[in-house]
Amino acid sequence: MTTQTPTARTVFQIGAAGGVGRCLTALLQARGHRATGMHRARGQDAVIRDAGGTPVVGDLVADPVHVLAERMAGPDAVVFSAGAHGTGADQTTAIDGRGLEKAVDAAAAAGVWRFVLVSAFMDALRDRPRAEGAEHYMRVKRAADVYLAGTDLDWLIVRPGDLLHLPGTGPINAGVSIAYGAVPRDDVAAFLAAS
Repeated sequence: MTTQTPTARTVFQIGAAGGVGRCLTALLQARGHRATGMHRARGQDAVIRDAGGTPVVGDLVADPVHVLAERMAGPDAVVFSAGAHGTGADQTTAIDGRGLEKAVDAAAAAGVWRFVLVSAFMDALRDRPRAEGAEHYMRVKRAADVYLAGTDLDWLIVRPGDLLHLPGTGPINAGVSIAYGAVPRDDVAAFLAAS
């Protein structure tokens, strides 16, 4: 019996220095793939490099689409897991909203047709007191999902529940309609790598 080695892929990550992004980079490297991670903040290059990726300087908010397209030219896929992480409504709009739209447009301009978005589970925060900006966050995330789904890209939108800082368990529950719950970041990254 002959076994085939999977073809090495190159993945361009936006959000590679985050919790899911770091896990994804390490998994991709372990599977023989290459991961490039765009960052803008000082020190994030070391985080990406330590996970096994190649850091690339870029600014999702400030860079125009054509510059982002130049930075992401050549990979097989783009994974977007960037987020404003509670830094205010303006940042949520700029990163999770307009930033995602720019990344999608840049991927299309660069000829990268596989686009994976880590979004938000729409039932998140419904069973607890709402933090200021929660409704704005959900509106922006939904609009970003709609924007991506309206393109000709080969897209996948992943909407995990509460992200946990726990070791992965391996099995996950994925589908069009599932109950809200919590999931380790490692398991989300494993699903992204498989996707």
